[in-house]
Amino acid sequence: MNPFGGIVQKAFYLGLGLATVAGEKAGETIGELRTQASKLADELVERGEMTTEEARKFVDDLVRNSQNPIGETPISSGSGDKDSPRTINIDDDDVLPSDVDTLKSEVEALQEELRRLQK
Repeated sequence: MNPFGGIVQKAFYLGLGLATVAGEKAGETIGELRTQASKLADELVERGEMTTEEARKFVDDLVRNSQNPIGETPISSGSGDKDSPRTINIDDDDVLPSDVDTLKSEVEALQEELRRLQK
């Protein structure tokens, strides 16, 4: 066998071994997380801060979220494009300058009253 083929084969086995170790480590970590979450949920149920059903859902959600890649949110914004920020539409066509002045004067009056009450 040529030396280049041996290097490729060793690199392949190294990658396969690393993937196996990483998978086992991830499985152990998820198992530990489930155990710790179950203990926490049991304590909350004993204290009456959570029902048994809520505790079960809490543990399941926690484990499911731990399996998601970092930075991925389980709640979708509905826009379909998770890389772009969500658009916020501000409809200011109905705002008249006189309304703005009125609101500013009301805010100033409330601030003055607050200062007076704080003294």
